[in-house]
Amino acid sequence: MEFRYLPMTEQDERDMLHTIGVESIDNLLEDIPASLRESASLSAIGAPLPEVDLVRHMTKLAEKNMHTKSHPSFLGAGMYDHLSPSVMNHMLLRSEFYTAYTPYQPEISQGELQAMFEFQTMICELTGMDVANSSMYDGITSLAEATYLASAHTKKKRIVVSGAVHPEAKDVIRTYAGGPGLDVEVTPVVDGLTSGDLDLTDASCLVVQYPNFYGRIEDLASLAKAAHDAGALFVVSSNPLALGVLESPGALGADITVGDAQPFGIPQSFGGPSCGYFAVKKALMRKLPGRLVGQTVDEDGKRGFVLTLQAREQHIRRDKATSNICSNQALNALAASITMSALGKYGIRDMAVRNMQTAHYMKESLKAAGYAVIDEGPMFNEFVVDFGVDADDVSRHLLDHGIIGGLPLGTYEAERRTQMLVCATELRTKEEIDQFVEVVGGMN
Repeated sequence: MEFRYLPMTEQDERDMLHTIGVESIDNLLEDIPASLRESASLSAIGAPLPEVDLVRHMTKLAEKNMHTKSHPSFLGAGMYDHLSPSVMNHMLLRSEFYTAYTPYQPEISQGELQAMFEFQTMICELTGMDVANSSMYDGITSLAEATYLASAHTKKKRIVVSGAVHPEAKDVIRTYAGGPGLDVEVTPVVDGLTSGDLDLTDASCLVVQYPNFYGRIEDLASLAKAAHDAGALFVVSSNPLALGVLESPGALGADITVGDAQPFGIPQSFGGPSCGYFAVKKALMRKLPGRLVGQTVDEDGKRGFVLTLQAREQHIRRDKATSNICSNQALNALAASITMSALGKYGIRDMAVRNMQTAHYMKESLKAAGYAVIDEGPMFNEFVVDFGVDADDVSRHLLDHGIIGGLPLGTYEAERRTQMLVCATELRTKEEIDQFVEVVGGMN
């Protein structure tokens, strides 16, 4: 056959139509109003191509993309360019892993279940929490789920979110809050940090980001005290790589810690998919959304793994479910687990330190070139710089010179149109940073 992926011949089509008693494919679409049917011709796509020619054509199209393998990137804001150990793909692409799905039959899914269990264990060690689930869709939906859990647990409808949380995360929280009728209030930002002047009266939770959207390190201990004194839960959204060097949220008073495991071996892929994590203190264990893998023993006393505490909508009555999350990101969670295992606890710490050192060098280089760093203070691998001109223009100028710049903050805050959130991970070299500074200096 000419096209081996399209096995239906014209005769097959005629036979099918004859069997069901219609004259043409168009007859099958009669119930769809004509105004809703696609009327444009597909001729612009071109004629079908043999496989070799199609691969060549698609490769040429793909080469038009700018990506972190071809251009140095200083873009972060929730999706980061980090080292991915080569062993990760070798392990991840084993067929028993990448074809596995829901391990409903534990007796034939022990490998997949153990991989999930190890992910949960490592997340708990990083975050300082007691229990973690086996992953969520991404970090932002994990955060929104956390606010829903807090409101259900405290029976309070007021969610207080730090203004220094990622703007897109705030939008998703508002979307989640709309269904059950929860109120979302955003606190002011003072010098790049969550305001200490908080009204947490009748709040179900206080939500902060660590490091926050602007790259700054929040004082979690004082914020946790303020939340707990008001009877609210303390929810922290954290970059897990930063926890290789920062004190864990659990040790500083967090009741719920969530985040995105993307820094651990998961490619940016133009924005996803990724893998969220969700960890809680023991008191909230039975309200944890998503899947939880537990360790047990079989009838012969041998170690085994099972899905446990399955309070999902697929397992119990929907009105009793703690969440409508009905899946997880097992493959990406496995990628994170392999990466964390390959790096080891000392490797994760060293990688985190390298991020801080690289970002510090870039910050000092920009300051030396005459640019103002906004709300300067302790940070991880991101900071805000004011270029004095529209940051969108700076971004385009950098692209013209083969550099992917940071995030123009005017994207979210009109008053910050001259400012850019710049990220420098461990993969950025001194030469790339020096080139960045030189290129932006050439705009003056």
